Amino acid sequence: MNMEEEKGNVVSGAELDPMVEDGNRDVKVIEMEVDGTEIKIEIAKESGSGEESDIVFGREGTRNVEEPGVSTVGCCGGSKRKAKEDIRISKKDDAANEKKLNRHGRIELSRMFQSAVSSHDWILADSLISIADPQALNDFLCIALDSIWFLCTLQELQGVTGLIRRIIADGAYDFTRAALRTSFLASCVSACQSRTMGLADTVTIMAQRLHGRLQECNGDEVLKAEASAKVQKFTEWALKCIGFHSRSHGNRDRIHNNSALEIRLQLQAFKTFLDLAGNNLTGKDFTEAFDAACFPLTLFSSSFDPGWSCGTSAGVIHGLLGILVEGGADNVNQCFLEASRFGSTELVRILLQIAQRNSLDIDVDLALGFASHYGKISTMDCLAEEGHAMAFLGPLMRAADRGCLPVVKWFVKRGCQDMELCLALTAATASCQVEVAAYLLPQVPQHVLAALSIEILKAAGERSSGSLDGVAFLLRSDFLGNPAATYAVAESIALSEDESVPSELRAFLVERWSRVAYWDGLRQGREHFINVVRILKRGESSLCLRDLPPPLRLAIAYLPLYRECVKAGGCLLSQRLRGQLVEAVKRLGGGVLDEPSQSGALLAILEHHLRPFLSQA
Repeated sequence: MNMEEEKGNVVSGAELDPMVEDGNRDVKVIEMEVDGTEIKIEIAKESGSGEESDIVFGREGTRNVEEPGVSTVGCCGGSKRKAKEDIRISKKDDAANEKKLNRHGRIELSRMFQSAVSSHDWILADSLISIADPQALNDFLCIALDSIWFLCTLQELQGVTGLIRRIIADGAYDFTRAALRTSFLASCVSACQSRTMGLADTVTIMAQRLHGRLQECNGDEVLKAEASAKVQKFTEWALKCIGFHSRSHGNRDRIHNNSALEIRLQLQAFKTFLDLAGNNLTGKDFTEAFDAACFPLTLFSSSFDPGWSCGTSAGVIHGLLGILVEGGADNVNQCFLEASRFGSTELVRILLQIAQRNSLDIDVDLALGFASHYGKISTMDCLAEEGHAMAFLGPLMRAADRGCLPVVKWFVKRGCQDMELCLALTAATASCQVEVAAYLLPQVPQHVLAALSIEILKAAGERSSGSLDGVAFLLRSDFLGNPAATYAVAESIALSEDESVPSELRAFLVERWSRVAYWDGLRQGREHFINVVRILKRGESSLCLRDLPPPLRLAIAYLPLYRECVKAGGCLLSQRLRGQLVEAVKRLGGGVLDEPSQSGALLAILEHHLRPFLSQA
């Protein structure tokens, strides 16, 4: 899996619907209804193409239907008895006919079933099953299966699994839709248990995280905005479902943390569903369900407390993902890489443990590359400490090339070989990432720099994108720790006839850092001095330069050179500037200081003569 392929996979976790034949297209459709509002998600695939061509989310408005005997959410007492009487009448009327409900009838029937399940009225729920048509039975299966993540007692487990058995026995067949949808919901439930804020805050954070995730991906901005809106609607459904069940258990705006017993009951219920589904669920279904379960955890990643994956809140996810792997999910590595890319450290930790328990191959080194590329430091820590990632060179060089200093520091502190540091320095130099190069330079042993100095400068020149500021930085920094050696390396490349030396690099060194450049600097210094003298003696300006005080005349003559030297910075001056400075100091009576190591002394002498003007320099 390369980086570009991974970037395109932006909404895979939201593909939670079964494949249904529709002419020449395969269509996945899922309808979910909460508090009278239905969310419909449709994902269409062109027949035989294997590529998704359309994703459509629809939202039906609130339905206000008043029918005698039909209870709404929270029905109880006389309303339930009246509903049961109507059900018995309906059964008698339709006994001889094939059961078939219209859309409106299915929605209302599903609302009643949801209410009965949430209030643990197993008798009413069972009665509703008997009048449901096949499509309504599929809806019932989803509703009953979704409720397992809120089980608290053995009695509730028996009630829900009994309903699931009856629903399947009566003809429900859409096991794929139920498995994908409930996997997504289970993940959201576990994620919400890790949070200290209410569900309303969670919706906002999820939206922000999704927006940020899409912005990190390539693609059309309009399509990314549409994808964000669609996935957000589905996420809102899951959170509404969580809120509804939480209120049913007496929690107004929070979901309580599961105990170990509750986790066992919930996973037992899910296994019961899988046993009943049998061969109707394929390896592909388990793979998609695994993806659906991982997707919300990626969005929630910034909300997890460190160590969440080791607590009871993550118990259901550990169990669910493990069951899906046992069922045939084969995308653990893909989800692992995606989680690493987006910094979902707790999910990365869970997937590491699942891979280890099931002896699965996952690419921790590639995952480290993804995490480092996006600067996910905590995820990098996890991959190195728990995943034992060791391939530092590639990610380190890319970080140096991009100028990502925190990531570069992370690798250096973790321990890099001398050659890895040297290559990273070359990458930073080539891309003119001076801050990174300044950090890496002291990390590379001097004997390594001395042995590879020519190759470092040549490689930096070859990889540069038009600017040689990085090369200039190394030379000004006296990267060999010996001015004569540093000048000699530059001279060697400037005079080299090796065709592998980039012409731009050779020209740059000849012009600024060669012995020829030094002599040219001396010549320019002499010419400058002569021009100043001519102005002093022959100037015809009404303001004669010779009438000015000597310090001012000095400033006019040499302050520009001083400014240029200071601006260049570093331990060494280019040969051209050094030549000019040698000539200037000689004319000022400071003697001839032409040794390579005397740049600092030259500048100090000039500074001494210009001191009255340096506050304005």
